[in-house]
Amino acid sequence: MVSLVPPDRGRRWRRRILVLTLVVVLLSAALVVGSGMWVRRSAQGYVYDVAGVPAAPVALVLGAQVYPDGSPSPFLAARLGLARQLWAAGKVRVILVSGDHRRWDYDEPGAMRRWLVDRGVPAGQVVEDHAGFDTYDSCLRARRIFGVERAVVVTQGFHIDRAVAVCRRVGVDAVGVGDQSVRRFERAWAWGAFRDRFAAVKAVYDVVSGRDPVFLGRPEWGVRDALRG
Repeated sequence: MVSLVPPDRGRRWRRRILVLTLVVVLLSAALVVGSGMWVRRSAQGYVYDVAGVPAAPVALVLGAQVYPDGSPSPFLAARLGLARQLWAAGKVRVILVSGDHRRWDYDEPGAMRRWLVDRGVPAGQVVEDHAGFDTYDSCLRARRIFGVERAVVVTQGFHIDRAVAVCRRVGVDAVGVGDQSVRRFERAWAWGAFRDRFAAVKAVYDVVSGRDPVFLGRPEWGVRDALRG
């Protein structure tokens, strides 16, 4: 069969597709690099260890995987362990646990609360946010729904810069503590760190667009009441 497309035209289309592909790749790389720089600069000077972190009224613990039996994954348990250390050291007075409860059979905040209470944190000092579906939602809801003005954000080390940057951008005077203990899970840690580079692009979009969280709703007074108690 004879081709109906002249050879010169076919070569021109291939060159155009190649150039377009190259432009898309370069723009994507620029977005990833630029977003990562924004995250690092925004968090610079605000990330500490447990001993050095300034005190704040609230620890905001960001959710992570919970197993079918209701127990936290090692990554989430490590975050909760840091929050408990902060509370025991008097660095925070209330722990706000924020995670995914989109389905009735999957409840990150409930599992987080049980873990903390079972290990000695008073139930009245643990407040649940059931609509922390991502970092931006957790930070924005902490400010707009729970009235949090100052907080210590707790998550893994590869995530802490982005979490602090986002929280500070949406109005929370945030510092952060990043867990390093689960680096022993080398593959999971490497995947989390890789994924976080691309999540920085979404973080920039979220704070620039100023989108509302998935669920906003009315103010909740759990944090305020716990601080007064």
